[in-house]
Amino acid sequence: MTAITTVLVLCTGNSARSILGEALFNQLGQRRVRAFSAGSRPKGVPHPGALRQLARHGIDPAPFRSKSWDEFTGSTAIPIDLAITVCGNAAGEACPVFAGAPLRAHWGLADPAEVVGTEAEVDAAFASTWHFLEMRVRAFLALDLAGMERGDVMRELGRIGTMEGAA
Repeated sequence: MTAITTVLVLCTGNSARSILGEALFNQLGQRRVRAFSAGSRPKGVPHPGALRQLARHGIDPAPFRSKSWDEFTGSTAIPIDLAITVCGNAAGEACPVFAGAPLRAHWGLADPAEVVGTEAEVDAAFASTWHFLEMRVRAFLALDLAGMERGDVMRELGRIGTMEGAA
C-alpha cells in the first residue's frame, strides 16, 4: 500500500468537526501526516466552540479558516491521499475530483455546532467530538499501512468510522 501522507477532512460547513479533525491529524501525526479541512458550503469562519477547543489543547486557532473543497481540486491543488467525511451531509454529496485520487472514508459524528445552550454546554459538545475524533485518528495512525492491501485499508477505515460516537 502506498503511504497516506495527506488527509482532507470534509464537512458541509467546515466550521467544527472538520476543523477539529484537521488539527488532530496534524498534532498526533507528528509530521507523518499533513491534514487539511474543507467544506462543500463553508460557513466562512470556524465555530467559536471549535476555536476554544483548539486553544484548550494548546493549538493556536489563528491559522484555521473555513474553506471550500474547491481549493483541493485542479492541477495546482495539493494531492490528497485520503478524504474523510465527518458529517452525513458531506458523505451524501457528490464530491469533486480531488488531486491525487484519494481513498475515501466516512467517520460520521454528531455536529457540536448544532448544540444550543450555555457556553459550557457548547464546549462540552465540542470536547465530546474532540474525544471521538481523537480515538479515530489514533486508530488510523496505529495502522501498519505499509503491510496492507488497499482493500484492507478500506475495511479498517470503515471500522474506524463505526467506533464509539458514530452518527
